[in-house]
Amino acid sequence: MTAQAGDPEFAERPILGVGGLLFKGERVLLIKRGAPPAKGCWSLPGGKVRRGETVKRAVEREMFEETGLSVRARDLVTVYERLPRHGEDGHYVVLDYLCEAAGGEVRAGDDAEAAEWFELEALDNLNLTRGAAAVIRSGFRMAGQQ
Repeated sequence: MTAQAGDPEFAERPILGVGGLLFKGERVLLIKRGAPPAKGCWSLPGGKVRRGETVKRAVEREMFEETGLSVRARDLVTVYERLPRHGEDGHYVVLDYLCEAAGGEVRAGDDAEAAEWFELEALDNLNLTRGAAAVIRSGFRMAGQQ
């Protein structure tokens, strides 16, 4: 049974999530969230890890479901912890991975309203989820060192 918002278990335990960073030159692929938390905000594609699923497989599945792209999850960029604020549910621990494209066409899917490439210089002007800009910049630096 999966804990959902409103369930006591949801508020008591952290939820393990993943995010994928995919770069094309100086552009990053983002999705516009179509569901809570952070509905309407731009964010890294990602979601919850399913029981019995490796974190890298979860990244690859979520990237495909939300963007239409097949990817290979490579290196861990960061562990991001999203603590609930006033009026919010859920404590999330998100593992963000650098990804490599393996095929497909960009299209919004699953609970994403949109999927688009953005220039890194545009990050400060986007309605991004909390902490996303720092994770993206860190991932871009890491990708440049490979």
